[in-house]
Amino acid sequence: MELKLWLVLVLVFGAAVIRAEDEDDLVEDEDDESPVESESEPSTPPAPKVTYKAPVPIGRAHFAESFDKGTLEGWVRSKAKKEDTDEDIAKYDGKWEVEEMKDTKLEGDKGLVLKTRAKHHAIASSLDHPFVFDDKPLFLQYEVNFQNGIECGGAYIKLLTKTKDMILEKFYDKTPYTIMFGPDKCGEDYKLHFIIRHKNPKTGEVEEKHAKRPDVDLKSYYTDKKTHLYTLVVNPDNSFQVLIDQTVVNSGNLLQDMTPAINPPKEIEDPDDQKPEDWDERSKISDPDAVKPDDWDEDAPAKIPDDGAVKPEGWLDDEPEYIADPDAEKPEDWDEEMDGEWEAPQVANSKCDSAPGCGAWKLPMIDNPDYKGKWKALMIDNPDYQGAWKPKKIANPNYFEDLHPFKMATFSAVGLELWSMTSDIFFDNFIICSDKAVVDQWAYDSWGLKKSAEGSAESGVVGQLMSAAEERPWLWVVYILIIALPVFLVIVFCCTGKKDTAAEYKKTDAPQPDVKDEEGEEKEEQKEAEEKNEADDEKMTEEKQKSDMEEAPGNASQEEEEEDDDDDEDEEEEEEEKKVTREKPSAEQTDEKVDSANLEPQND
Repeated sequence: MELKLWLVLVLVFGAAVIRAEDEDDLVEDEDDESPVESESEPSTPPAPKVTYKAPVPIGRAHFAESFDKGTLEGWVRSKAKKEDTDEDIAKYDGKWEVEEMKDTKLEGDKGLVLKTRAKHHAIASSLDHPFVFDDKPLFLQYEVNFQNGIECGGAYIKLLTKTKDMILEKFYDKTPYTIMFGPDKCGEDYKLHFIIRHKNPKTGEVEEKHAKRPDVDLKSYYTDKKTHLYTLVVNPDNSFQVLIDQTVVNSGNLLQDMTPAINPPKEIEDPDDQKPEDWDERSKISDPDAVKPDDWDEDAPAKIPDDGAVKPEGWLDDEPEYIADPDAEKPEDWDEEMDGEWEAPQVANSKCDSAPGCGAWKLPMIDNPDYKGKWKALMIDNPDYQGAWKPKKIANPNYFEDLHPFKMATFSAVGLELWSMTSDIFFDNFIICSDKAVVDQWAYDSWGLKKSAEGSAESGVVGQLMSAAEERPWLWVVYILIIALPVFLVIVFCCTGKKDTAAEYKKTDAPQPDVKDEEGEEKEEQKEAEEKNEADDEKMTEEKQKSDMEEAPGNASQEEEEEDDDDDEDEEEEEEEKKVTREKPSAEQTDEKVDSANLEPQND
């Protein structure tokens, strides 16, 4: 009964999960009243159509861009050149376009597309309001789709530091930025950058600090050709989170999880300290008292000829192992004056294939049992060992302690400065703000809609379930339970259980054998064993008494008294046995009574 209850609960849970997935991923078109008809498969219901509507921030945002106007209004293409680069590739002449994805599932949804390969690309746009790091978190979010996969290139964004002389047309790789965030890949190295530029409060120098790498495998996000949502959250308490498709893939703290560390060490090694000349770092030395044995022969060879070897029968001494290729021909353009005399290439002699060997036979070489090699003294612990030398520590003159690295430089623009060996990288739905609710609603209205459209285009329910499991691996457990558990329970119910023997005999008039209760049988066997032991003890006691009487006649009176006591005990035991016999008649007596009962009508 309990197993059946578990089965029902699992099935109900699985159905609820699948229904929740369907409700979450599929958005039906409420504005389209006429259903989409299928000419090829009229029996198959049409997939729910998803209607695109440009997202609008529900609150204050420093920057929000969906590209649904179809133009690059507000964006500035860079006209700068990269420094320290060949003139041919120094220009930022890569092309940008605003268009729909090549295989769009959401008609009307447009984005920014990097169109050319093997080119430098740079484009930027100013924020509506500069972002100041004070007491509110930073939320940065945008979408990327590698429509052609990605061979080598990036899709990261830079938050450009606010400066007096900022000119977006001159945006290039050396333009100061506050944060760099986003995917990057080359070869088999899949990265998700989160880099901040931190200013040393003592020296004024700016240094890049890289967040630790995510622990998850990022490969599928670069190869599945799906639109993915990248989110960065940096909080005033210095904590940060990196999310892909609203799932955390990396998190940490700016004070503990950046490389190099935000704050330098309090002490450093003294650069002027030098190791003393007599400092001994050798942990082991050769034993100075060791002496090479007199019989140690350093000149003995490692290998010697095997004098016991015999040339195998059939060895072809006169046949070379390799011969000139008889089928080779001199090339027509061979010039002996320039190339020298032509010789056919060497090939294996076919006659040697069936023989043990060819050529002059030599004794094989074997290991020399007397070989010892060059003698070396044994190594012993160095009594003068002082350990590995290290320079002494001194106070770090550049030490500082910044407990609030969140308070970074204000930024006032966003920029994409990229090189890629793959074209058609799709960017969409950038948003920067301090309100989580605004970011979440923006994601729901943009990426969520796009995801629903892609999900509705999946082939059948199975395809949608597989896609859902790829995004939520824990669903595989649910699928396995839903499929495997019922099969297991059916096997348990059908193939196990005890047969009811009594029920089988009730169906027929066949005589039923006597079945004794197992517990009763054990008690009877135990009782018989006890009675047997008592009888043996009594027999041994009687034999001993007889032997004692024969050896010691003087004790006859005492033995007679003991015998009288024993006789009394025997009489009591016989009385008890007779009583039991009267209460429980034997099987023979019962049979005799049954027989006599059967004979009484005959006498009459």
